Amino acid sequence: MSTTTRRTNCPIIGGIVTAGAVVATLFTGTAAAQAAPDELQPGPEPTVHTQEAYAPDADFTAKWTRADARQLQRLSDPDAPSRENSMPAALTMPEVPQDFPDMSNGQVWVWDTWPLTDEDGNQYSVNGQEIIFSLVADRSLGFDDRHVFAKIGYFFRPAGIPADERPENGGWTYGGLVFKEGVTGKIFDDQSYSHQTQWSGSARIFKGGEIKLFFTDVAFYRDAAGNNIKPYDPRIALSVGKVHANKQGVKLTGFDTVTDLLQADGTYYQNGEQNEFFNFRDPFTFEDPAHPGETYMVFEGNSGMPRESAQCTADDLGYREGDPHAETVEQVNASGATYQIGNIGLAKAKNDELTEWEFLPPILSANCVTDQTERPQFIFKDGKSYLFTISHRGTFANGLDGPEGVYGFVGDGIRSDFQPLNGGSGLALGNPTNLNFLGGQPFAPDYNQHPGHFQAYSHYVMPGGLVQSFIDTIGTHDDFVRGGTLAPTVKMDIGVGGDPTSTAVDYSYGNGGLGGWADIPANLNVNNGGKLK
Repeated sequence: MSTTTRRTNCPIIGGIVTAGAVVATLFTGTAAAQAAPDELQPGPEPTVHTQEAYAPDADFTAKWTRADARQLQRLSDPDAPSRENSMPAALTMPEVPQDFPDMSNGQVWVWDTWPLTDEDGNQYSVNGQEIIFSLVADRSLGFDDRHVFAKIGYFFRPAGIPADERPENGGWTYGGLVFKEGVTGKIFDDQSYSHQTQWSGSARIFKGGEIKLFFTDVAFYRDAAGNNIKPYDPRIALSVGKVHANKQGVKLTGFDTVTDLLQADGTYYQNGEQNEFFNFRDPFTFEDPAHPGETYMVFEGNSGMPRESAQCTADDLGYREGDPHAETVEQVNASGATYQIGNIGLAKAKNDELTEWEFLPPILSANCVTDQTERPQFIFKDGKSYLFTISHRGTFANGLDGPEGVYGFVGDGIRSDFQPLNGGSGLALGNPTNLNFLGGQPFAPDYNQHPGHFQAYSHYVMPGGLVQSFIDTIGTHDDFVRGGTLAPTVKMDIGVGGDPTSTAVDYSYGNGGLGGWADIPANLNVNNGGKLK
């Protein structure tokens, strides 16, 4: 990688911050992160985005373009040495230590986790008990074997106790599985599946302690060698139950039936016939502040086109006219980047029971940028709509690179010409990463990579900018440990200095930026009468 730098004096266009302002904002932090250069590296300018809002059902899809994503490498320090972070401190999660506590006390592996929320994203305790839902698997399994055996479990703990007064592991009690064996498999017409599993979603609380659990119901059809006999079958599904909580603990009842809500349509959202490795999962439901009383859902998808014939356009690349660093459509399509065609989907509820839904066009596409836009969610702040998602370093398309972590976009509504945060890069909160070296895999980190490269994943942004995630791998090639429990909570400031396109890690939060382990605090309570407060 080139070690030269270039000063860019670009004006503010369509809400894009000048390069100098981006550098001044992002290249700050503490000694916990490697110092970054004082200028952006050579590369293309980001795509101009207006943040303009459109009707939720409009036929408009924002683009996270290659020009945007190439800002990630412009932010990286080309001189960062082996095992040091090359990314700006303000966008880097503080390093998590290896001696982490286990929130389940050895009972289960824990990864994707979500709280009990209302339509506005507020997090609830019930009768003084905080409740979270997690993907879990038996610890007799290898950590990397957990995905096809995942189940949804739940944890609870007393509400209102400061993190520094709780047990080190967060003080959670594992309540068990949400579903009895066999319940979630009944919705599949073909019962010959080899594995039937449950993947991420969201949980909404209603009056009387009713919980609507939205999740991804999945059936795999594999032979003994692990090869697909036919494409796997993921469906966005709903199950309804109730929570019963008192000082002694929490019990769930119901969750004995499952309603099939949505299956990938092959038009907006790629299906198994178009790509046996397609993504369709992670429902997050919410009410749009601009349309009170209407419930929407975002989810991860892929653009609806056959994998082998997928093509990207000049709009997907997003380069400004005359940019000397621009790629051509022909170059990108020939590079293999067409295998990465992730998007974020939108659906609208057709009834008050939230059992009937209709697809709307995607709100964001990442064609030729990344294959995964996992666990999307909205945060509404200061009149702006912030769309967050998570992505892996290894799922970026050829010619692009960026850390594992949270990527964010801002617009004036839930369907907007979304502007990627932080200089157009989209990066909001990444793991400590050195883009000068390969990453390896969580089970085999690259020798030269920073020990925090795989430290956390599956981040969820909570009220006030708190962010929780799970621990994957911490350490270097010759000294690493695997996770399977939740990481320390961190705090991300959104709209730094009044700039809605900027975020930054709050290093004053907790201990050098790391809060309590597995700390997911409720900000509202359901009282004894079952009423929402």
